[in-house]
Amino acid sequence: MGDITGGDHRVQIAANDSGGQCKVAAPEKWLNRFVRVVALMERTGNALGTLAFTWATVVLLGGFPTELHPNDDFSFATVIVFLEALRSSKATELQLAIPCDISMEPRGCNHIASFPNTSVLRSANAQNHFQKLTDLMDTVCSSLCDCGHGDNQQAAVPRFTNLLHSALGSKHMFWCRFILNSCMLAALGMLVAMVDPGRRYGIIVIDVCAVILLSFGNLQIPAAIVRVALAGLRLPPDGYSGDDEKNLRQSLTIFYVMVFGQGMLYIAAGMLEVFLFIPRRSLVRRAGFTGQWGVESVNMYYAYAFNKYMQGDMFAPKNIGLSNFAMDSLNSDSSNSQLYGVRIMHTFLQRDPARAQLLEKLNTSAQTMARLISMLDWSSGNDHETIRIYAAKVTNELANSLRLVSVPGTLQLVSTLLDADGKPKRGHPLLDTDDDKDPFNGATVRKYKRCDVAADEGQRQEPLVYTDKLLETPTRSARINEQRSICRSWRRRISEYWSIPKEQPLTDYDLLPAIGMSIVHNLAGCDQNNCVEIDRVTDLIPKIIGFTSFRSATVNSEEQQNILIESSLKVLQRLTSIEGEVGIKLRYKISKHPFLFRNLAEILGDNSRKQIPRKLVAAILRNLAIDRDTRQEIGHVQVIITKLIEAFLASEGPPSSDVDYLLPKISGQALAMLSLENSRNCFIMLKEPEFINKLKNMILIHDDKYIYVAASLLRNLCVHAQPELTESDLRGLSHTLREVLERIMDTEGAELEILIGLSSQICKVIPKEFAQELEHGQIKKRFVKRLVDVLNANMKPSAHCPGIWRVILEQSIYMMECNPRYANCFNEYRMMDALSIVAEMASRAENYMVFLGDAGFMECSTPLFALVDRAKELMGRQWLQSINSAN
Repeated sequence: MGDITGGDHRVQIAANDSGGQCKVAAPEKWLNRFVRVVALMERTGNALGTLAFTWATVVLLGGFPTELHPNDDFSFATVIVFLEALRSSKATELQLAIPCDISMEPRGCNHIASFPNTSVLRSANAQNHFQKLTDLMDTVCSSLCDCGHGDNQQAAVPRFTNLLHSALGSKHMFWCRFILNSCMLAALGMLVAMVDPGRRYGIIVIDVCAVILLSFGNLQIPAAIVRVALAGLRLPPDGYSGDDEKNLRQSLTIFYVMVFGQGMLYIAAGMLEVFLFIPRRSLVRRAGFTGQWGVESVNMYYAYAFNKYMQGDMFAPKNIGLSNFAMDSLNSDSSNSQLYGVRIMHTFLQRDPARAQLLEKLNTSAQTMARLISMLDWSSGNDHETIRIYAAKVTNELANSLRLVSVPGTLQLVSTLLDADGKPKRGHPLLDTDDDKDPFNGATVRKYKRCDVAADEGQRQEPLVYTDKLLETPTRSARINEQRSICRSWRRRISEYWSIPKEQPLTDYDLLPAIGMSIVHNLAGCDQNNCVEIDRVTDLIPKIIGFTSFRSATVNSEEQQNILIESSLKVLQRLTSIEGEVGIKLRYKISKHPFLFRNLAEILGDNSRKQIPRKLVAAILRNLAIDRDTRQEIGHVQVIITKLIEAFLASEGPPSSDVDYLLPKISGQALAMLSLENSRNCFIMLKEPEFINKLKNMILIHDDKYIYVAASLLRNLCVHAQPELTESDLRGLSHTLREVLERIMDTEGAELEILIGLSSQICKVIPKEFAQELEHGQIKKRFVKRLVDVLNANMKPSAHCPGIWRVILEQSIYMMECNPRYANCFNEYRMMDALSIVAEMASRAENYMVFLGDAGFMECSTPLFALVDRAKELMGRQWLQSINSAN
């Protein structure tokens, strides 16, 4: 379980316990190795190129400018230096195209040297950094001025700078490339002007070749081939035979070897890139990505990983992975990167190994969690709306293990997801004033937008196979068909492996209000402190209750309406089942909503609905009925009790599903809670024809699913509605007695408490029938011994069955009041000793009938010590009578 350590740098998220599990290799591991090898070649080639550039400008052109042959080495060195400058300029262009914020490096993108696949990186992001481009232009213009003629070209620097600021505009990527390429062409033109007229033809040819190379966009392989060709032509250098030229020849050899090595490294890196699609396509499938967004995400990750490997120490350990990439993308300022980042998170949180790794990283990143939560309130623009949906889905995944105290303001933003109804609220004519209307402040209507995005599937055609029918025999034909089948099978497997899984569109369950209520549901189940925060948000619970009768212009289909209703009921069921003091507050706030019970009655009475919403309504009513005042209020809506009885009695016949079994059971539980300490509700239940007999049948069918609910209802009806019981009802009670007594002999816990409670009330209502059953069944002593043994075995109070002492004492008292001779049996099994222990250990806990956590409900009017005194009195009286009779 994550905890707060280090101030604001940790977020409380419960991580999965995976300490004993084997670590699963990250899906991006193969691609990372590939990128590392390519980056190593690139960085080595860059280092050789930089060294060769310095060697040429300082040693060769600076130390031997007049000794170099103008028709070969001087021209070759000039072209090579130009190619190196061109490579550096192209790298700077890529630097401008890649967002620096995604790398999360403090030094930005200043150390990017070159990228092997510029098209991928441009497609990843086309953001522009004006200041960096300005600095680049200043550098290029300064270099041009150094090659020119004095002060006339110095003025080009401010002119280029002004041109840059005025020309970029909104189409920054186009102008970036246009200005850089124009500067390169200008440099080529100046290069032609620098040479002698006799050599201009050869330089022009070289310039034309360079322009052709420039048109490829990616100069890596073409420029590398030129380097290798030029260096190969002049290795070893010839034409320098004098002693004075010895150092020159060695310098040229060193220069051409470095250029040759650089070119070969670039060629090798380019050849590796030919197979780049293999690890990329594999990563799409292994990471669980789908559709075109999955392909683009992997492309962006490749650029991200290459950027990381091209920075800093090559052999230093680098924390590079899809989880880090998703978090860095989420924290970027690009909506495109944020969308891919949040979708990668959503995919990973649904896969166990990746989920644990991502949770571990999010546990240490308060910044990422804060950015994710802030996205819940984004609403402007199509990208922001889609980001908002996936941010809500990711938050829903995290809500099962998120502590709200670590991310303040979360619930306020979650509450905005429930603002789905665009219709203005209608006011009351006696309360509204025209002064309250501000024409400049209108409410923003958020409309849910479905994002049905699906990947296009290409048409695949089977190749035609021509065979000579005259040469085929049956055996050969079968063999050929078998071979064809094997080939088709392998083609299908290969196609399935390399094809991109189709992207699934968003469904009706991805409605923002539904996701928002699911977040609240998961937060409430994660930690009770989250429930405290839920109670503090003033408008959250009213919004949730509002969806129990939701009709919105922005949600048209009936299926979406049902999803929102079901989502709200799930949240209310979870909130009403919370234990402790915060649970009391939540139930009170929910029960006081003026339209709640009307809406619940409507759902419960709609038999055309699915069983799940009705089951949730019954559970909500059961939980709310713990409170005495709420039981009374529910009873005033008589249709609720009527519909609960219908659902409870619909249990006849085998259930077709778990929901068909749960709805009657939970409805019976709700009726049992409503009948506790409430005579009026019991009278309403008895209006159901033959209700007692129907409950009797549930007990006699030996079905544990409903017997204890039925027994609890019978007990409460006997306690609170005895005057209304008819002769038929009393006969039904007597028929259940033998089954109840037999079950008391081998039942434990709360179920035993319910059965003894029913048997005690039967003893009170029909004492003669009870005594006859004990005598005729010859179980009197067994039954009394069972009561005393249970009393001694439950001397420690338990929240699971707090009333076990009470029902045993009531049973004993009613039996002795019915027939004083039963006191002799209780004395025989040392009941008086047990009563003395109960009197000494009795506490307030035994006065409650139900506990939720450490909070007790339904306190009984008669204290436990009064029952102990009454039982002792009856036993003592019978003991004195026995002594007097003996004397």
